[in-house]
Amino acid sequence: MTTLSQKDKNTVRDFWTKIQGQTDIIGRDTYFAYWSSGGARHFDVRPNSPSVVKHGITILDFFSLSELHAFTLCVDPANLKLLAHCMMVVLASLFPDDFIPEVHMAVDKFMAALSLALSEKYR
Repeated sequence: MTTLSQKDKNTVRDFWTKIQGQTDIIGRDTYFAYWSSGGARHFDVRPNSPSVVKHGITILDFFSLSELHAFTLCVDPANLKLLAHCMMVVLASLFPDDFIPEVHMAVDKFMAALSLALSEKYR
């Protein structure tokens, strides 16, 4: 299990504050990367398609996603790890000056913990 230290939590919180105003772009680009890698084939996967933009905003609004994905959509928990990786690639490309190794490590731990929490409903 991934444990975030207080320093990790502060690092993620500080980084999240910097990126907060661009969640629509981050979500769109993350889902575009995910879908382009074969994550979903039933959507229009062009970068600015309404499906990508809408769902990109939705994924960054994490509330109630665990139950929705586990019980309604029956999403494979392994896809959460792929999605987290896609998001980190997007964050690194959009914020190269801020996504330094320390931030990368803290965000990676956070995304691993988040993926685990979202997949808890699958048990």
